[in-house]
Amino acid sequence: MKKSKVVRLTRKWHRYLGIILGIQFLLWTVGGLYFSWTNIDEIRGDHLKKNAPILPKDINYVSPKDFLDQHLVKNDSVVSLELTTILMDPIYRIEITNKGERKVVLINAENGNLRKPLQENEAIQLAKNKLNVKAPVTEVEYLTSTGNHHEYRNRPLPAYAISFSEPANTTIYVSVTYGNVQTFRNNKWRIFDFLWMLHTMDYQERDDFNNLLLRAFSFFGIFTILSGFTLYILTSKTFNRKKTNKL
Repeated sequence: MKKSKVVRLTRKWHRYLGIILGIQFLLWTVGGLYFSWTNIDEIRGDHLKKNAPILPKDINYVSPKDFLDQHLVKNDSVVSLELTTILMDPIYRIEITNKGERKVVLINAENGNLRKPLQENEAIQLAKNKLNVKAPVTEVEYLTSTGNHHEYRNRPLPAYAISFSEPANTTIYVSVTYGNVQTFRNNKWRIFDFLWMLHTMDYQERDDFNNLLLRAFSFFGIFTILSGFTLYILTSKTFNRKKTNKL
């Protein structure tokens, strides 16, 4: 194949791939700039989170042996057992599995009684206690399902979404069954999440780095770069002059 035809074909492929891939490269660059220029603690809402209360040592805790048989049924297996607090009450949070299904049981750590799931007023108070600033509640939503694009996706349900105005400007998600704050979501996180989706090219769950679309764009990106190098070598006056001098 003649050199002129090779140059023409290479330039054509380089131009078309450059247009298609250039848009994605721009999105990757914008995302990278946002990731590197923003504070990850502010994105996660860590700067608004109050430390968990410390349990006093003088509480007469009941032993898990005293209530596990009472609240567990046949074939139940304990996955985890955690001593924590719910509105200053000492609580055992027990995660149980039975034939592949998981559930959470909350037990009062002082008397061994079963604790009911959170009510709305308790969830609101729990969210307020987790904030290290005072802010009015603007909206409370009870969630029983979420889609792939919801900001509370892949987390335990049901849950309360409790939104606060300035200075917090944050939505706090409280799990009904776990009895705890699951996550903070603010506008910086929402921007981060959207750009992360564009970055990974996983438009469903955001975190699949092995999806075919990303692999294809990575492959064609390398091809575009190599075609650019090829064009430079084939059309460079310096390179061709050296080659002529050798002949």
